[in-house]
Amino acid sequence: MEIASLVLPVFAIIVTGWLAGEFGYLSRSLADALVHFAYNVAMPALLIVTIAQEPARNLLEWRFLLAFGGGSLICFALVFLAVRAGGKHDLASSTIHGMAAAMTNTGFVALPILHAIYGQPAVLPAAVATVFVAAVMFPITVILLERDARGPVQSARLAKQILLNPMVLSTLIGLVWAITGLPIPAAVAAYLNMIAAALTPCALFAIGLSVEGLRSNFGASLALAAVKLVVMPLIVYGLCVVTGLNPLYTVAAVICAAVPTAKTVYVLAHEHKVEERLVAATVSITTMLSVATLLVALYLLSGLATGAR
Repeated sequence: MEIASLVLPVFAIIVTGWLAGEFGYLSRSLADALVHFAYNVAMPALLIVTIAQEPARNLLEWRFLLAFGGGSLICFALVFLAVRAGGKHDLASSTIHGMAAAMTNTGFVALPILHAIYGQPAVLPAAVATVFVAAVMFPITVILLERDARGPVQSARLAKQILLNPMVLSTLIGLVWAITGLPIPAAVAAYLNMIAAALTPCALFAIGLSVEGLRSNFGASLALAAVKLVVMPLIVYGLCVVTGLNPLYTVAAVICAAVPTAKTVYVLAHEHKVEERLVAATVSITTMLSVATLLVALYLLSGLATGAR
């Protein structure tokens, strides 16, 4: 029940946005403005304040990074290659398919769930997972999307476009700040946190507001959801066992892998006008189904987690 109370509100915001658009209470065109704000303002603020406040040495737990990060990249590669092999999707579309199955919502779902159940010790691995998504998964996505959008352009121009991307730039700023070890001034942190707090409602509401083709994308979204919620956690758990990761971090890695597709994949898809409906449907479906899959995962890991306390 505790897990459901954390996950259900996330899905409820998406449903609220869908109802607002479905009954004409708000124009679906408002989704564009909400997404632009989330992408260019709220998300960079969140990335900077999250990464910059984490000691650099804590970001280098190699076993956890190998398990969670390796599982994420393996799932992305499997879906990406499978979609490309079909010959019906270009580089950008294949990239979005892969990320819809592999980019996980660690910051807004996994972190609060782990904190609520296992306390402060479980926050750090969730934060590390969030940094991995920001520092590795985001740039990979942006690089592939920018390359496909611009075709055979000069490398210098492509690099400039990537580095000036709001998410990549804010991640680099956060990493540089974390390396310096300097604390963020309280007023600056409060300012960034206030802006970052708008990301969740804006992005989730925009997803719901823009969902029109859920049925037409149901089959593909369900397949991506199966990879995200079942295959990815199993791969991550296997890597945890192989690397000998400690019990608490193993639980954290699996739960981080088992949460829904990150809504930021939709932000990226919308910004580049690629597979928007597919991603919106996938985020909705994984959010809904994760209520059950997270309960199963936590139950199966309960003995391991008890030993970690």
